[in-house]
Amino acid sequence: MLSSRPRVLLADDYPDILKALSRLLAEDCEIVGSIADGSALLETAQRLQPDVIVLDVNLPGVHSLEACREITRMNPKMKVIMFTATADPIAGQEFFEAGAYAFVSKLASADLLSIIKRSVATDADARDPDSTSL
Repeated sequence: MLSSRPRVLLADDYPDILKALSRLLAEDCEIVGSIADGSALLETAQRLQPDVIVLDVNLPGVHSLEACREITRMNPKMKVIMFTATADPIAGQEFFEAGAYAFVSKLASADLLSIIKRSVATDADARDPDSTSL
């Protein structure tokens, strides 16, 4: 049973982005952790079991596409929201094919909370059609 506040793991290599996301989401989400290096991403996700992972597309120490694929394979209920500074629809499609729930531009971070809320309210195989506009 999901709590009323989604459990969110943040993964971005910029400390200011992690702080801003934490502030943006803290009132409505339980931030279970923040990581700046992808080398521990899979272990951290397995240990913390968040409902949602907000994952930077270019996180150092991990190939984000493969990490997305592995996370959704090991726990299909865990939603991965790819967070990107670049608007690349081809990359977005690749991440959707790897199991990402959404592909969100950092310029659209104000929409992130509503996307997180929708993600925990949907089936494991669902994707967010509104997040494709970058």
